[in-house]
Amino acid sequence: MTRTFLALVSAAVLAGSLLSTAAATGRSPARSVGVFYYPWYGTPSLDGAWQHWDQAGRTPPLDLGTTFFPARGAYSSSDAEVVRAQMREIAATGIDTVVVSWWGRGSVEDARLPLVRDEAGRAGLDVAVHLEPYPGRLPATVAADVSHLRAFGVRDFYVYDSALVDDADWAAALPRIRGVRFFANTALVGKALAGRFHGIYTYDVLLHAGASFRRICKQARAARLACAPSVGPGFDARRATTIATTRDRRNGAAYDTSWRAAVAASPDVVTITSYNEWHEGTQIEPARAVGGYASYDGAYGREGVTAETAYLDRTRAWIDHLHGRASAPVPIASPLAVRR
Repeated sequence: MTRTFLALVSAAVLAGSLLSTAAATGRSPARSVGVFYYPWYGTPSLDGAWQHWDQAGRTPPLDLGTTFFPARGAYSSSDAEVVRAQMREIAATGIDTVVVSWWGRGSVEDARLPLVRDEAGRAGLDVAVHLEPYPGRLPATVAADVSHLRAFGVRDFYVYDSALVDDADWAAALPRIRGVRFFANTALVGKALAGRFHGIYTYDVLLHAGASFRRICKQARAARLACAPSVGPGFDARRATTIATTRDRRNGAAYDTSWRAAVAASPDVVTITSYNEWHEGTQIEPARAVGGYASYDGAYGREGVTAETAYLDRTRAWIDHLHGRASAPVPIASPLAVRR
């Protein structure tokens, strides 16, 4: 046997051991649901300036860098009342874990993590970290990151754009970090295994709308890696970025399609892109109808105020199905009657 082959086998055994440990704690990984959460929004009154709402040169509070308009308006992620309400809202759907976007030590996301952790805990939610590609992020720095973040009770780390670093560099660093799980942002099981990750997640709902989930999870199980495909309602970043490609919500049918595929793939974790990534239009956080913005009107046959929580309510229905408490949600009558 070559050293490379032995290393890959060792990684697979470690991943299987971690999965068995998770099962032994009483929470089956197959019934776990996480949602990607962004604590990067700010307002002049609480944070000294607009943060993120002014992306692409927008001028808040009415002109925002988002295709949809938040029901809460342009809020601050350092507002304890807002974060408390968000965590309760997330918990009410049956989601288990908030996967918090984190941009390194000293970032605003780092400063707000204690608030998110506290309010998530009060709502009965676990906290994981979405380890973003902050300047200077290297496998060698991740060990220090984990040491810092474990103090907040974090045990799962989702490494966004993990392919920015060579597999060999991840493989040299990750086995030295004990007691946590690392998920690689990739659909290539061999790549995650070569990097000595414990699992994979897809995140991107433009590239991965569900058709590949069964294959990915089957390959991950064969390699004894955790599979965490990412479901999402759609994608529209045109008001905030130069990305012109969209994935229409189809009045909720797109969300149902990705959920149906995820459940059929028998994943270890279902991840949701996202709770509040407003710039990319992937959010399930409530949105209200405001002139010049897309709305949730038409989603699952709802209109007006009742449509604002349509995607949260649909999330609860799918999680009930995932847990075996209900049959799969009934498809909407006219998915092609499009109104984002």
